[in-house]
Amino acid sequence: MKMVIKMEIEKIVQSQHAYFKTGETLSVPFRLRALKTLRAKIIEHEAEILEALRADLGKSPFEGYMTEVGLALDEIHYMEKHLKKLAKPHRVPTPLGNFRSKSFVIPSPYGTVLIMSPWNYPFQLTMEPLIDALAAGNTAVVKPGSYSPNTSNIIKKILEECFDEKYVAVVLGGRLENQALLDQKFEYIFFTGSKSVGREVQAKASVHLCPITLELGGKSPAIVDETANLKIAATRLAFGKYINVGQTCVAPDYLLIQKSVKDEFVKYLAAAIREQYGEKPLENPNFGKIINDKHFARLLGLIKDEKIIVGGQSDPKTLRIAPTVLDEITLDRPVMGEEIFGPILPILTYEKFDEIYEIIDHNPTPLALYLFTNNKKRQKEVLSRISFGGGCINDVIVHVATTHMAFGGVGESGMGGYHGKSGFDTFTHYKSIVDKKLHPDLNVRYQPYSKKKEKLLKMILK
Repeated sequence: MKMVIKMEIEKIVQSQHAYFKTGETLSVPFRLRALKTLRAKIIEHEAEILEALRADLGKSPFEGYMTEVGLALDEIHYMEKHLKKLAKPHRVPTPLGNFRSKSFVIPSPYGTVLIMSPWNYPFQLTMEPLIDALAAGNTAVVKPGSYSPNTSNIIKKILEECFDEKYVAVVLGGRLENQALLDQKFEYIFFTGSKSVGREVQAKASVHLCPITLELGGKSPAIVDETANLKIAATRLAFGKYINVGQTCVAPDYLLIQKSVKDEFVKYLAAAIREQYGEKPLENPNFGKIINDKHFARLLGLIKDEKIIVGGQSDPKTLRIAPTVLDEITLDRPVMGEEIFGPILPILTYEKFDEIYEIIDHNPTPLALYLFTNNKKRQKEVLSRISFGGGCINDVIVHVATTHMAFGGVGESGMGGYHGKSGFDTFTHYKSIVDKKLHPDLNVRYQPYSKKKEKLLKMILK
């Protein structure tokens, strides 16, 4: 079985290498036609996509469109609007030492790329990097997450209706398929998922000296100080923490709040949870579910011995856990030892604001950071002192929903970014070219060297 999988995947990758070498994917009209075809098929199958997301994650159609389908379509729209400019060679200044030359940069696709996506936003996190890769002129092998089979199947259906396998191929399956893919030689690998698997991907890619993007996660803090608008902070945190039942890589993982305003904030947070998810969240048809039994049990283990002040209810039949808030949490608790990836918000307090830096340093370089404050000086200080992927001031998670800024991590939370132009750049190599005239051919660089040439060289290379 293992050998069969390996042979099938080798055949796909070899066919894509051969197809890329024909040069057909290089033209901008070809790329635009591909994006147009993909957009039309996503729209045609929208209802099936949303139903698959409900089956896998319990997402409502509204949430499925807002967080998955709509963002993918927005990425296509950006590329259709800007691709001609992005793919065009552009002039850059030429130094005096290259007198009578012109310098320019040519955007060039890498070749055949591998895109490995996760289960928590299975449609969006597959389609957005794929859109960027195709816009850049690559061929692509797509490997969706195995824990969201319904969405993986509709992704496969859509892409097979759009494209020949030699251009875009979809490989379904689990660990065996992942290993077989990572044994192949790709020109670029784009991975979204856990740190542990990310390390394996990086190790495998290094064998072929293959460049990679790693979109990982981490414990992203939400910081609330005494100057914040507590009611708005609570409302926005209730949204960002519990959307997709907390199974979001940029969800606020824990709350750091000024001790003097904690009790008041908790009242607002409890009210916001009731308002958004109802008095009985487990019965709310628009509240999702945990992806599987394994993660359900893991999450219940994290709250087992903690002080629960909001929520805590669960239903093993539906794999639902109510929006939960934990109080009196310290750094040595299990819930602070790993990324939660579920509807659980631990609260840690501080008295002096400078204490937050030491607390955050226990889980450094988070994927996101959220700061609720009206203190401008404090905003600048936090943004400059803490290393993190991206984030918001007085809001949560919305920084990912734009094509005008890169989304990505740093350090333990990943490397590289995408969305919009940054996504095009990720899947593009920029060739630097100097086009030099034949005459005059200044001899200052040629031997034999002399004092006169040395003086002239120092004038040129100041």
